[in-house]
Amino acid sequence: MEYEFLKGKTAAFYTLGCKLNFSETSTIGCQLAAAGVTPVRKGGHADICVINTCSVTEVADKKCRQAIHRIVRQNPEAYVVVTGCYGQLQPETVADIPGVDIVLGQDRKGEVLENLNNLVKRDHGIYRTVGTNEIRNFVPSCSRGDRTRFFLKVQDGCDYYCTYCTVPYARGHSRNASIEELAGQAAQAAAEGAREIVITGVNIGDFGKSTGERFTDLVRALDGVKGISRYRISSIEPNLLTDEIIDYVAESRAFMPHFHIPLQCGSDDVLKLMHRRYTRDVFAHKVERIRSVMPDAFIGVDVIVGMRGESREFFEDSFEFLSSLDVSQLHVFSYSERPGTAALRIPLSVTPQEKHERSGRLLALSDAKTMAFYRSHIGREARVLFERPKKGAPSYGFTENYIKVEADTDGNLENQILNVRLGEFNESGNALRATLI
Repeated sequence: MEYEFLKGKTAAFYTLGCKLNFSETSTIGCQLAAAGVTPVRKGGHADICVINTCSVTEVADKKCRQAIHRIVRQNPEAYVVVTGCYGQLQPETVADIPGVDIVLGQDRKGEVLENLNNLVKRDHGIYRTVGTNEIRNFVPSCSRGDRTRFFLKVQDGCDYYCTYCTVPYARGHSRNASIEELAGQAAQAAAEGAREIVITGVNIGDFGKSTGERFTDLVRALDGVKGISRYRISSIEPNLLTDEIIDYVAESRAFMPHFHIPLQCGSDDVLKLMHRRYTRDVFAHKVERIRSVMPDAFIGVDVIVGMRGESREFFEDSFEFLSSLDVSQLHVFSYSERPGTAALRIPLSVTPQEKHERSGRLLALSDAKTMAFYRSHIGREARVLFERPKKGAPSYGFTENYIKVEADTDGNLENQILNVRLGEFNESGNALRATLI
């Protein structure tokens, strides 16, 4: 289909939220580029603004509203498209914001071009609220983000309905592409120069609901795609991270020793209130299993602080458990009340001040664990995939087990995998200095 009314237009893209959103925004950008739309120059006013939103917390909703108002104000003549989770859950609220022209729900992200072309043809004055019913389609995405790595969307939606979460309402039921299709997308990414792919989705361990396949089989198939040197598995539920997957990653050609596993709370009592599908003993077994076959693996853990029902006693129990885990980093989030969730029926609420204090303690624990993990690698050799550096900044990249490194070099090392020796921390304390060898 020819999108004649889009040719020659400029576009700006704004993404809030998760890696999956960034992947989908990148795909929309590629679609617009194929229709003759070019990225707006820095500091310029765009003809089209695409805003991909998040709604994981109340704070995320607020940031989305603020971003939409700011972008409309900065680009008063632009055609403004809002999509993503906030657009799905609050379409009328978004459509009522002056300057918003199109609101696309999750099921209609693939219709950006058609809707924009029709809108530009008619000019301003119309907004459409589209795709707010049941979400059924799987919209594929394998795109390069702002950094070197590519993001391959393998799955969307969630069937878990944890009591604190609106993701199933924003993203729909679990669904996926086929292994054959995804392996083909990875091969295409390799042809475009990809060295590393991050496997993304909402609940990727639940892969196979649409096709009757298994996530383990997807991992094996992707490992066989020539040209891709590295894969990373993004967040995967502990009850779906099987010993088979862990053992395969340990022996695989290209899957990195890097795991991101949501625990959410180290108290079994709170896990029950959350309707999580595992106990902390199950989680501890996963960490121990990883460490037994990949001693140097990076293990990141999601934790929610201040969930309704999280008494001081339950938090202290959780803190003690988290302290005992041999993990590399904690990703700490304050609980946010979401309309329509079952958690609102839990009587005990935690004050904002208490949430702040608990978050601070967990963040300090996370810093200590990350520093210790980095420090244990000083003096070792490692292989680093270098990213695109910022102007005037040192070259930087990540080791196989996700340690950030910096290196002073004269040449451009972007998208190269090179051997380095890891040195001491940089001045900021967020990376290790490295020397090429």
